[in-house]
Amino acid sequence: MDYSHLNELRLLGLTIAYYRRARGMTQAELAEAVHISRTHMSNIEAPNSRTSVSLNRLFDIADALGVSVKDLLNFQDKDL
Repeated sequence: MDYSHLNELRLLGLTIAYYRRARGMTQAELAEAVHISRTHMSNIEAPNSRTSVSLNRLFDIADALGVSVKDLLNFQDKDL
């Protein structure tokens, strides 16, 4: 795996966690909504993780959170 985008993966995970908490969801609830394990969701959100997210999974997460993929990729304007 190419790790040249670790900072972006970290910010993506933090942004997903931000929206999940804002919706009052647990990691388990979001994981169930997108058909992955809670452990995998935890790895996606972990700031020190190298877990990447497929585009399909990103769309699923955005749908489950009621936001756009653009919102998930907009790393500014949030207190992450």
